[in-house]
Amino acid sequence: MKRFLLLFVAMACSITAFAQNNLTIILKNTESKEPLIGATVIITDLNKALSTNAQGQVTFSNIPDGTHSIEYRYVGYTSQVDNLTFPLVNAQPIVVLLEEAEGEELEQVVVASTRSSRTITNIPTRVEVISGEELGEKASMKPGDIRMLLAESTGIQTQQTSATSGNATIRIQGLDGKYTQIIRDGFPLYSGFSGGLGLLQVAPLDLKQVEVIKGSSSTLYGGGAIAGLVNLVSKTPTDERQLDFLLNGTSAKGLDVSMFYGEKFNKVGTTIYAAYNHGSPYEPSSVGLTAIPRFNRYTLNPKLWVYLNERTTLNVGINATVENRIGGDLDYIEGLGNTQHSYFEQNKTGRYSSQVQLDHKLNDKEKLTFKNSVSYFDRTITLPDYRFSGIQIASYTEANYTRNGEKADWVAGLNFLTDHFGEERNNTFPLRSYTYNTIGGFVQNTLNISPKVTLETGIRGDYHNDYGFLFLPRISSLWKINEHFSTRLGGGFGYKAPTVFTEDAERIQFRNVLPLDVANTKAERSYGANNDINYRTSMFDGQVGLSINHLFFYTRIDEPILLTTIASGDLQYQQPLGNLNTKGMETNVKVTYGDFKLFMGYTLADVTQHTNGVNTAYPLVSRRRLNNVLMYEVEDKWKIGAEAYYFGSQRLNDGATGKSYWTAGLMAEKIWERFSVFLNFENITDTRQTKFDTIYTGSISNPIFRDIYAPLDGFVVNGGLKFRL
Repeated sequence: MKRFLLLFVAMACSITAFAQNNLTIILKNTESKEPLIGATVIITDLNKALSTNAQGQVTFSNIPDGTHSIEYRYVGYTSQVDNLTFPLVNAQPIVVLLEEAEGEELEQVVVASTRSSRTITNIPTRVEVISGEELGEKASMKPGDIRMLLAESTGIQTQQTSATSGNATIRIQGLDGKYTQIIRDGFPLYSGFSGGLGLLQVAPLDLKQVEVIKGSSSTLYGGGAIAGLVNLVSKTPTDERQLDFLLNGTSAKGLDVSMFYGEKFNKVGTTIYAAYNHGSPYEPSSVGLTAIPRFNRYTLNPKLWVYLNERTTLNVGINATVENRIGGDLDYIEGLGNTQHSYFEQNKTGRYSSQVQLDHKLNDKEKLTFKNSVSYFDRTITLPDYRFSGIQIASYTEANYTRNGEKADWVAGLNFLTDHFGEERNNTFPLRSYTYNTIGGFVQNTLNISPKVTLETGIRGDYHNDYGFLFLPRISSLWKINEHFSTRLGGGFGYKAPTVFTEDAERIQFRNVLPLDVANTKAERSYGANNDINYRTSMFDGQVGLSINHLFFYTRIDEPILLTTIASGDLQYQQPLGNLNTKGMETNVKVTYGDFKLFMGYTLADVTQHTNGVNTAYPLVSRRRLNNVLMYEVEDKWKIGAEAYYFGSQRLNDGATGKSYWTAGLMAEKIWERFSVFLNFENITDTRQTKFDTIYTGSISNPIFRDIYAPLDGFVVNGGLKFRL
């Protein structure tokens, strides 16, 4: 009997030992086949988890016989689950390929600005993309325009140019708004005279994503992209119907009503965006001037896609925006004006444009594109004793060829731009009318030198009817050091054809600004470079994701055009010897843990002007800025966010120094299947320039405005509904 028991125990031990299996797994990137370092492999039913080593490898031991579920996780990649039955037929290491998560992380979306089919992690040009959930969150905070969406990005600052009507432009890395080119689906629709109200007349509901390139982008898009480029990418029709409505109201008696419809049928597709935006005159301080003007804006943007065949698509669209905006003395705006309360500033605008684009695929790799836009912009600025008005008619025509290969991508093309501004005769002052015509050609190549190194080179030549030939080379490189580290280094040349339409002139409604002396003026020329370093990893068995991006930048503009007071008291654009340069750095940190996301950004911008042997700090630039956003999101249920922003002191045009300040906000959104309810508390600190500084000198009936460097509207609550049918 004892012998039988000993034999039974020995057999049981042998079977148990035999049932313990080993498993080796190697995780790699699907495209590059590079090992994924620090990825997490989990045997879920056994509660075992390991992180991959420098070779992307993990080894489990003592796995019992049977079927077990194996999960693979890595930040920025789509998780994958396999069921393996032990003992395995083949004891060799198992190679698992993970795909980058398209659309899950902002870094994975395909960008349009570079005219490449590559994802953002695989292009040498540094592009920041605002899309998906983040775009939706900003739409809840500011449904009527994109000022907040851009201003809350690291390295971008919104500059208000009118104290009473709210006109604004954006500054990238401290440079004036005239040096940033804003385009819509590749069309330059917001430049010159039409740029003064551009940010206020673009709503986020019909945008799929917003792409920002910082630094010179003139190779593909021509003049004006010295500081950077903002590309507004519209939504396109999908097989599933999109019918979205947004209704928003504010504590300042503002109202936003907008609708987006999109659907793709067999041979055609369409999108339609329509909106009404209303603002009531609002003044939270005792100054007596509107912090928010009264305005009514109507927008209609219908587009039609015709799928002529499997290779050819025609896209036709019309954009129309009409607005009447008036700010100034609150008593006057509300109909209680008198001799003392008589100041106002009124802007009436009509913005109309057409877009046509024809895409034809020659084969799976090559494509031809023809596009054209014509824009008409009519604006009248009226003050008690002054009127400035004119019409800008501009067109853009381009033909390009693209080839996307396994080793290299090519894009080459020709474009022709016209820009005519005709000022209406309102007084005896010289007219500021002009006509610019520019023809250009460009070639860009993106080459995979190795699985880890990509090089992008490009050249452009433009001929301008007033400023002659301009040559613009650029180069960028991407080095994927390993799965955690990558770096980009790039630089290029840029130029800007001068016009009278600058922030300085907009601030004074172009009063007493003389026409450009073209014969004695040259195009502003620039060159710049930037270098960024990226780090991405996961920690604590993949529960925490961390990504860090640090950017160094430098841009120099030789002989910048400056608005200068002359002996007669008028203002004239002059071009003294010297330069304007901006240098500094940006740091972005993103931490994810479960349903929490933390974003932190820091900007250091040192912008100096060197003219006539004198060095001065450039006005209206926050040398230091901090961005902090914490989001809690339960998918398809809740979004709750808190944000805080710091703006350092700024030098003002009158020689004074503006005070540094903080702003903060809270937002929440409850989501159901077809609709959501949102509530946003903006500027809960009630930070206002009128609390700690003045905004004008002189009398209330004839105010002389100072620079606006801090919010004027203070604490405002908005909330509403979003629903989809």
